[in-house]
Amino acid sequence: GQLARMTDSTPPKRSTVWIGTHNGTFHCDEVVACFMLKQLPEYENAEIFRSRDDKALREKCDIIVDVGGEYDPSKKWYDHHQKSFGETFKSVRPDVSEDFNVIRLSSAGLVYSHYGERVIQSILQKERGIQLSPANLSLAFVQIYRNFISELDAIDNGVPMFEGGEPVYKISTHLSARIGKLNPSWQETDVDIDQRFNQAIDAAGREFVANVLEVACSWIAARDHVRKALEEAKSVYPSGEILKLKIFCPWKAHLADLEKEYQVEGVPKLVIFNDGASWRVAGVPVSPSSFVGRKFLPTEWRGLRDEELSEKAGIKDLVFVHHSGFIGGAKSEEAALSMAKKSIEWTEE
Repeated sequence: GQLARMTDSTPPKRSTVWIGTHNGTFHCDEVVACFMLKQLPEYENAEIFRSRDDKALREKCDIIVDVGGEYDPSKKWYDHHQKSFGETFKSVRPDVSEDFNVIRLSSAGLVYSHYGERVIQSILQKERGIQLSPANLSLAFVQIYRNFISELDAIDNGVPMFEGGEPVYKISTHLSARIGKLNPSWQETDVDIDQRFNQAIDAAGREFVANVLEVACSWIAARDHVRKALEEAKSVYPSGEILKLKIFCPWKAHLADLEKEYQVEGVPKLVIFNDGASWRVAGVPVSPSSFVGRKFLPTEWRGLRDEELSEKAGIKDLVFVHHSGFIGGAKSEEAALSMAKKSIEWTEE
């Protein structure tokens, strides 16, 4: 009785919103593009229509990605396979750095270029109940392209990682490869490929969300700590060559970027921080991944420990100096600061 009447009066809501993409073998780029779109309120309940029939796609779909042979944002058509297509992250978003003018976009990069900021804010609201300031949002937007989306674009478009030569080894467990392996193998016959496509969206989506949270919550916070240390550098040492990180966090890549922003490239030489157990003095590398420092700790301290080191340096409470001179340890902040100041003033014989 009553249940039937309720069902009669409120027919189940069917989604009238459709996202279109191609059928057959799926790839990481349109899987991630579909996942990103489904983070937005206008597409969160959308159905996905997989076909290569352009007429059917255009009649049925509100937005089309990775198929259709057209890129036209005004019609919400986002394909990148046509010969005329040459867009990059930089060409669609002129405000980003010239570095992003190399890799052609795939459907992942295209959707990200147009909807990325809204996707990021939507994920952060859902997962953490937070929103980024406009400045931090634009930082996160570029960083997530750099460390997640650009790789998908490059792999989908067959862009080699370097010019010439064969790599010594191949990376075969990256996201694009893992998503590719969810397609039925040549030996599997009775497989529901749409179910596999949905599995792929879930798998890639989890990694994308984890990346957004890492960048927005951890990476941005670290940048703020490094920014503060850079702004306060002259109160630590008048030349600005010593930075003190109040809280330890990843700092090398942020410092390289922020030096450019503050026009002090090459000035910071040593960074002092507490690693949780003791104080450290580390050399600022010439580039974030380099092992060559702009300033090393004095040669005659290198490889020494404890009492012997403290005596040699004339500073109490020192723990060690690495034999490369790249990093040293001390028991107190004062000892670490003395170590840094003496190193800056030191001239090697």
